[in-house]
Amino acid sequence: MARRRSSKAHGHRVWYIPDGYLPPLTPGQADLVSHESLCLLNPSAKEAHITLTVYFEDREPIRGISLMLPPERTWHVRLDNPEHLGGHVLPRGVPYALKVESDVPIVVQLSRMDVTQPNLALMTTIGYPAG
Repeated sequence: MARRRSSKAHGHRVWYIPDGYLPPLTPGQADLVSHESLCLLNPSAKEAHITLTVYFEDREPIRGISLMLPPERTWHVRLDNPEHLGGHVLPRGVPYALKVESDVPIVVQLSRMDVTQPNLALMTTIGYPAG
């Protein structure tokens, strides 16, 4: 039996992540790298065109980072990978916040892997849906 797609939209078009932080690189740990991933889910039947704005405490925002997410797909955007960010480099050891805007409703989560201490740490949080 074929499943019928719901026409109801799931997710939101605007999300905020107030706590971003790429931990500094740890000398001698080439196999483990502290990083953050912006976890995006597009549950819709349409391609999502996404724009990121990165806010800082002491400098102007980075605006206009463009991403594309196919329909009914997920993408864990590595925020320490300039190739995922249109060539933009986010500084390590500097707090930042994110605004995520999409032309279709999506779901946004942030995960951080911090390997700067022996026990390691994984943090994840759902974004704040604003629209």
